[in-house]
Amino acid sequence: MTPPEYETAGEPPFSWRAILEIVQALALAVVISVVLNLFVVQVTEVRQNSMVPTLLQNDRVLVSKLDYRFGVPQRGDIIVFNPPIPDATIPYVKRVIAVGGETVDLRNGNVFVNGTQVDFPQAHGATQSQAPQIVYPFTVPEGQIFVMGDNRTFSSDSRTFGPVPVGNIIGKVILRFWPFDRLVFFEW
Repeated sequence: MTPPEYETAGEPPFSWRAILEIVQALALAVVISVVLNLFVVQVTEVRQNSMVPTLLQNDRVLVSKLDYRFGVPQRGDIIVFNPPIPDATIPYVKRVIAVGGETVDLRNGNVFVNGTQVDFPQAHGATQSQAPQIVYPFTVPEGQIFVMGDNRTFSSDSRTFGPVPVGNIIGKVILRFWPFDRLVFFEW
């Protein structure tokens, strides 16, 4: 029995095999995307003004989830984390000011870590105490970090809610990619 011949101007036969290959490729793409998002990198939208001018509200950043699997947070890192606040629904973006075992003090609008004034060129505004339950000098417990926004006057941060457990960290901001005209890689 010979296969039927198709006219050259006619439509090719329906192929389940082609459909199956497309579905397999899409499924593989979804699996890779989910694995990357869960374990390697994540896109996050900045939803606060607490990091102005470093990051603006609605900026999109790429967050590395690998950095703290192989290392520890360092002073100056910009991180995304789940705040230790009941009913918090969005992750926060802040700068690491001190790590476990270090002592933070706020004096005359300035930040001191272990007795040395700490300045970040992007940070602005007087750094004042925000909550009476945080008494300075404050020693950051091991396994936790002290974070602040660069927009010191308008930032809800560790001065308000206390230190952040390292386990709450989602990852380290490595790239601002949106808007494109403000594209920047953050090098630490």
